[in-house]
This record gives sequence, structure tokens and C-alpha cells, in this order.
Amino acid sequence: MGGTFDSLPLIDGPAIAGRVSMRAAIDAIARVLRSGHDPDADPPRSVVDVRHGQLLLMPSELGGWVGQKLATVAPGNPARGLDRIQALYVLIDAETLSPVALLDGTELTSLRTPAVSAAALEVVAAPDAASLVVFGTGPQGVRHVEAMRAIRPVTRVRFVGRDPERAGRAVASVARPGLDVAVGSAADVADADVVVCATTAREPLFDGALVPDHASVVAVGSHEPAARELPGDLLARAHVVVESTRVALREAGDVILAIDEGRLSADELIPMATLFDGSPVPSGRPVVVKTCGMGWQDLAVAPLALPDGGSA
Repeated sequence: MGGTFDSLPLIDGPAIAGRVSMRAAIDAIARVLRSGHDPDADPPRSVVDVRHGQLLLMPSELGGWVGQKLATVAPGNPARGLDRIQALYVLIDAETLSPVALLDGTELTSLRTPAVSAAALEVVAAPDAASLVVFGTGPQGVRHVEAMRAIRPVTRVRFVGRDPERAGRAVASVARPGLDVAVGSAADVADADVVVCATTAREPLFDGALVPDHASVVAVGSHEPAARELPGDLLARAHVVVESTRVALREAGDVILAIDEGRLSADELIPMATLFDGSPVPSGRPVVVKTCGMGWQDLAVAPLALPDGGSA
């Protein structure tokens, strides 16, 4: 596998979207975790501050593949009509370390992040979960609707965002016959089976007391220790699942701030991998799934975008 740079395949966003379904991405994430991969052993990513945002360098190795994502986070981009998070991804043969393909990392990220959320919620969310509230009206909010509908019989969706016009566009983008979708408010959390938070918020988005005991909450919007989307009182009464304890304690402001407030302790955190190893599934309280994004998640999905589905 691999080749010279002038023959390196370039796999663009439409090719990824055409070759990799959300269901396939969810299954790929679950398959890696069931195989015994320990996310805590994944190489740490580097976060480099630059004038107008951040560079994220995210390497990983799984089986016959090595991968490296270079992601950029530019907070001013939405106002320019550009994605806040953009990325390039290099897929590499693990034995020869020869590059095999260059992928649109922006599309890869928009696919794998909701796939990670859905893989976890497929294990812990109420089987009959039908009501979904999404905070965030950008690509991640929209793609999370697709992911949640891939695992649960969602029939009601409410988008909550700061910009009513953008929220209306999000509603239109997921509208389907038989799906009750509209712009909502934070009060809709009280009737939710699943809540998704995919925003740039730095303060809690809603009152934690509104979350029903049977509900599952996913927070994907922040990877900064001082930023949070969820209130500490919610984490205090919830089962808290994290993709990696190491990453959560370093990057997940929702977790770090709740610990600082004395509402949560590090030894209460549930590593996501334990959901797939036969351990008892949390019940009786809300379940919070907090992710920051890790290199193994991109690498679990990226080979599926090759013309042969990564089988060569």
C-alpha cells in the first residue's frame, strides 16, 4: 500500500459522504472499542494556539493503519460563512509508513463525532427514545440528528440556537415526512429523551434540573478546560461517560469544572470502552456522555472512505 505523493489519492467530502454511511461509521467506532482498544493509550493530541484560533495535531494507530489529522479551529469563521473547524487527514500504511490517501478532514470530523456519540448512546439510551433536543445549529448539530435517528426511533426534534435564522435553516435541512422538527427552547429539555449539545458555549446551556432521569445527554462542543455546556448539578446526579479519563481530566471543561466545584470526582468517571466490554450498563439516573475528540476515532472511520473500504 502507499505510493509517491504525486499519485496520492485525494478523497474529497462528497466521496466520503457517498462511501461511508452514518450507520457504518457508528459500527466502526463500536468495533474498535469492542476489540479491546484502550483510548487512554492513544497518542495525546497537540493543541497549538495561533493568532486566530488553534491547530490540533491528532495522530493514532489502529491495526494496519496510522493516521494524522491536522485540524484548525477558527472561532471567527462562522461569521465569514466558513466552518469553525476545518481539517486535512493523512491515512498511512502502518508497516511502511507510506501515505495511502489524503482525506477531507472536515467531512471526516463531521461524520465521526456524531458517530462516537451514537455508538455510546446505542448502549445507554432508552430503547424507545423518541424526543431529541439539539443545542447548536451548525454541521455538528445537524449531523447528530442523523446519528441519533440511526440508533433510536426519533420522531420529534427541537433545535435550540442563538440565531433564529440559522436555527430555521437547521430545521429545514433535517425535515422529513413523519418527523416533527421545529425551533425550540431550553425548556424543551424537560420532555427530552436525548439532549445533544454541539455549541461554542462557555457557560451552561440549560437548567440541569430539567433533565429527566431516563434521559441521555451528549456534549461535544468544547475541548477547553474552562468552557462548559452542561451545568455541574447535572453531572452531580448523572452517570458520566467519557471517551478517555486522561483526556477528560485535561480538556473537558464540563468534567473539570464540575470536579472543581465538588460535584463530581474523577473516580466516578466511566470510560466509554467499558460500555463495550460486558460491564453493567448505567441506569437509574441521567447518563452524560462527554467527548472532546480523539485521533483513534478518525482512524476508525477513515479507511472506510477508500475505494475498497480499507480491505486491501
